Amino acid sequence: MLKIKLSVVAFLIACLPCSLLYGQEADVFEDLLPDAPYDLIEDRLSCMESEVPLNFNNNVKSFIDYFTIRNREYTKGVIERRDRFFPIFEEILAKNGMPEELKYLSIVESGLRANAISRVGAGGLWQFMPSTGKMYKLSQSWYIDERMNPRMATEAACKYLKELYNMFDDWELALAAYNTGPGNVRRAIRRSGYKKHFWEIYRYLPRETRSYLPQFVAIAYTLNHLDEHNFVEHELDMQYLQEHDTIHVSNYIHLETFASQLNLCVEDLINLNPQIIRGAIPDGTKRYPLNIPADLKAHIDTTKTTLLDSASKVGKKELEYLARNTPGSTFGRTKQVYRVRSGDVLGTIANQYHVRVSDLRTWNNISGNMIRVGQRLNIWVLPYYNANTKSNYVVSNLPVTTPKTAAAENETTGGNLYLVKNGDSLWSISKKFDDLSIEKLKKLNNLTSSRINPGQKLRISL
Repeated sequence: MLKIKLSVVAFLIACLPCSLLYGQEADVFEDLLPDAPYDLIEDRLSCMESEVPLNFNNNVKSFIDYFTIRNREYTKGVIERRDRFFPIFEEILAKNGMPEELKYLSIVESGLRANAISRVGAGGLWQFMPSTGKMYKLSQSWYIDERMNPRMATEAACKYLKELYNMFDDWELALAAYNTGPGNVRRAIRRSGYKKHFWEIYRYLPRETRSYLPQFVAIAYTLNHLDEHNFVEHELDMQYLQEHDTIHVSNYIHLETFASQLNLCVEDLINLNPQIIRGAIPDGTKRYPLNIPADLKAHIDTTKTTLLDSASKVGKKELEYLARNTPGSTFGRTKQVYRVRSGDVLGTIANQYHVRVSDLRTWNNISGNMIRVGQRLNIWVLPYYNANTKSNYVVSNLPVTTPKTAAAENETTGGNLYLVKNGDSLWSISKKFDDLSIEKLKKLNNLTSSRINPGQKLRISL
């Protein structure tokens, strides 16, 4: 009889919504998963007011099961972060006359992580590719990436989504185009016989895009029915919810030094400024808006000169060195455009401009080695690159020299060393000097591999 009573009590507690459970008891019962059959979820979705259609089918049901059963930890992380970003999304969506439920799209894109970077280089809450971000005035440098700025990126996402909706006059197709590009959606429409709705062209869309809209519907449902699926909503990431204010700073500032003077954790300062991706504001910046905890504003205002002076003296040279030598960086470089000619390959172009092949790929979104005649390549060259000569220059203020005079100049300066520059390889160096092979270079310098670094001195003769 006692066992029967206990079972009844456990059943009744399991049926309570999680919003009524607090403390450790909530943690215990959170993992009890109420049954949510297909018909019940369909009914709940039909009752949700939404300008964006929330159509339900087995694909959507599978993703609802994923968010509410198979990967609850992911959903808990989203719940912790949503109160930081949803107010921003709702404000900017309303200002632009956009459906409020579009705020759930950022979860599908980034899981509400402001500094998220995809394997193909898309970044931020709304996962802008570098080129698309620049189209919408999101500047990107080695130090600062505005794709990570929640407000600026949300404004840009609203503009892009509005343009896509105007193209297709359908929110489902606009969301599909946000994922795969309008060209792929138009192609799917043509292949379907000019059908006009997402589920009619579903089979003709790229595989990733087929799951994109179902995920959007599933996450919108999940966040509107957390109690029914026993999610505890009181566990919030409080570091994201602190009130903040803004100060304006100019020139180089090392954030960790600035934070330590305020007895503030640098991670908290970076969480307020996710667009500052290297822990510093670069030299040459004018009146940059830096978010700070609101309760420190008065103290910072009275000690600002001292604080900023100290923070301007740490790590600058080290960061500038990294900026110049990080693969794909454009820091301190000048942009040139090269038009591919017949017979060109990435290796010869990289050697001509003294850059890495990997940099050429990064700057031009090239995944392999394929380039076509007439294609324009963006190339970022160092200041001492001389465009009028295929030069053997070194990182210094010395005059640029040609391969024929390089050995002689080394002799007149009393040395037989070569200073490795960006883009150099043993192969490219060996080609600059007569009777110098890769094997000889390795032997002269006791190298066991082909790895060399900018600034390294290599012996080129005995």
